[in-house]
Amino acid sequence: MKSAPRPRPLVIAHRGACGYRPEHSRAAYELALNMGADAVEPDIVTTRDGVLVIRHENEISGTTDVASRTEFADRRTTKTIDGQKLTGWFTEDFTWAELKTLRVRERLPELRGTAFDEEQGILRLTDLLELLDAHGDTGMVAEIKHPTYFDSIGFPLGELVAAELADAGWKADPRLVVECFETGVLAQVRAHGIGARYVFLLEASGAPADEVAARGRDAKAFAEYLTEEGLAELAASGMDGISVDKHLLLATDASGQVTGTTDLVDRAHAAGLTVFCWTLRAENNFLAKNFRRAGGAKEYGEWLEEFQLIMRTGLDGVFADQPDLAIEARAGL
Repeated sequence: MKSAPRPRPLVIAHRGACGYRPEHSRAAYELALNMGADAVEPDIVTTRDGVLVIRHENEISGTTDVASRTEFADRRTTKTIDGQKLTGWFTEDFTWAELKTLRVRERLPELRGTAFDEEQGILRLTDLLELLDAHGDTGMVAEIKHPTYFDSIGFPLGELVAAELADAGWKADPRLVVECFETGVLAQVRAHGIGARYVFLLEASGAPADEVAARGRDAKAFAEYLTEEGLAELAASGMDGISVDKHLLLATDASGQVTGTTDLVDRAHAAGLTVFCWTLRAENNFLAKNFRRAGGAKEYGEWLEEFQLIMRTGLDGVFADQPDLAIEARAGL
């Protein structure tokens, strides 16, 4: 029996319901499912022995207890990831047997507290797929992290992700979206026969890491993909959609006050692309200036006004740290 069409925009639980539980924890995903999110968003990296795990970054000192684990003190190192120098502990320097001993922590303790720190461990991609299969028709928007970097050290993430999805029965699953800030790996996953919708993530500035690796200073900037010609080229290349920083949808004046929305959604739709945006968050710290209220960075501001302004652009999906609030905003349109 065919399930009823989902309302629009889709509400995608960003790293699970990470506004309430440590990101990418089982508790965050279970809460998102219970809240009725249309989809969840895992970020995918790998261990030293090729096990795909769910972490926002491969550097994990901010989201686990690794820094306090004396047995792993010698793993602390400095690496350059997509042009950025980082010091810490990296998933690719641990086996899964080692990594699963770590406990997850809140990435933003000053905003969201530490009440649920160290209650749970790191999830593998297979763990989340099993959870989704047990739950029903909730979708997954899977982000592949730093594929050019991982390729450079011998981990072809496109192949690894495609193989794991196929083995888990997600080779042609209508619930699946695959996204990345690099188009090359999306083409690789598709070439391995994964029937998904493919979405290109776009920053407000900079250029894709695979473009930089291939072309250096001549790399095509993210901004070039957002022109009418760039959007048309993405659609012609087989891309199904784009996912953009919410600031690309908000028009502002010289003082940073939001005055309305841009025409990006309309232009992308005209090119045949769906549009997602990231990230809806209720705290003052993340809201545009004129939606903030008294009480400090961690207090909720006029989130409903900002969420609905973005939703009224007609976009197809929103990533939200508090998926229940995004659902409430959508219902009130």
